[in-house]
Amino acid sequence: MCYSSSNYRYCNGGVVGLFTKPVVNGIKRCLVRTWSRIYVLILVFMICASSCEDERESIAPGPNSGQRNIIKAVDISSYPEIALSNANYYNALGEVEPLLNILKEEGINTIRLRLWVNPSEGHSGFQEVLAFSNEVKAQGFKVWLSIHYSDTWADPGQQSPPMQWQNLSFEALADSVYQYTEKVVRAIRPDYVQLGNEINSGLLHPHGHITDNQEGFLQILEQGSTAVRTTSSGCRIIIHYAGISGAEWFYDIVDSVDYDIIGLSYYPIWHGKNLDSLSVTMQQLSTIYDKDVVIAETAYPFTLDWNDYTNNIVGLQEHLILPEYPASPGGQSDFVRDVTNRVRTVDGGIGYCYWGGELIAWKGPQATDASPWENQALFDFSYQALPVLSFLGGGE
Repeated sequence: MCYSSSNYRYCNGGVVGLFTKPVVNGIKRCLVRTWSRIYVLILVFMICASSCEDERESIAPGPNSGQRNIIKAVDISSYPEIALSNANYYNALGEVEPLLNILKEEGINTIRLRLWVNPSEGHSGFQEVLAFSNEVKAQGFKVWLSIHYSDTWADPGQQSPPMQWQNLSFEALADSVYQYTEKVVRAIRPDYVQLGNEINSGLLHPHGHITDNQEGFLQILEQGSTAVRTTSSGCRIIIHYAGISGAEWFYDIVDSVDYDIIGLSYYPIWHGKNLDSLSVTMQQLSTIYDKDVVIAETAYPFTLDWNDYTNNIVGLQEHLILPEYPASPGGQSDFVRDVTNRVRTVDGGIGYCYWGGELIAWKGPQATDASPWENQALFDFSYQALPVLSFLGGGE
């Protein structure tokens, strides 16, 4: 048992000098924070100076970007369900082609897949994700597995445990996380594993609530991390936060967890309309925590129209970054170009993922329970590949 005075720490009756390992680490962290803030101020100045010259000009890739293996990912988790409707996707030339072929030809190198424990309709469940991941790997893609630890969507607003885990004690829940993570990593063999999805408020509530039960939250993450490390030596671990506001607070909390990559969601409708703030946050997080950084989710509309009767999430001018990025194929391409180029300017920036690229209106124009995202997909209302794909796959 330890407690501190202004100059010493007292542990088990003995006096320990001020400069014990935890204190030294704290001093190092303080110095890194100070330097990072100086660096960020310089970065802000450089970005602002560039913006003054031409607000629409994208930031050039950083000097080391050519030496990195940039993750160029698309999340197409709903594709197995869409494929059951026999919907056709068309390449940029208007030719029918399998979706994975189109993505591969455009330069996409990684496919992100969500995993639910026991979904009510089976989609995004273990068997479906296992089969689709094998197909993805056979086409030469890397697999980014997003484990929700839920039977349905997990995000900042809801982190419900799977039905079969809801009445477990904390010890049994933590063990279930370990066993489940080990099972899916061993079977799917992903290149990247994301422990939870947008876990701003924690995961597996209430046991893993980030403020109400922070110790439990960290123990659950450690169980997942340990399972990955034990099962796969080459798999990299991502911890995912939605947005940029509050990100440093969050990554301070998870600093003791063994992971490799900071993953941020960035949607202008929810996370602000300032790309400079995105750049600053990515650089600051990478510097303070000495981690690589990815944009784990982003998207932008090519129109504010709709192609079915399912309400779209983005449908108003106020949801956009105007006038720089209108809801048009060109505006969508410019947004993605600028976001991905900003990732490359970050010292630890190693990639990005476009979410919902496959979400065409696959149930037809009258459907009220289909795609809320068809105006942000990577394919237009005729299901033909949009110009944005060339920026995702090429990027420069």
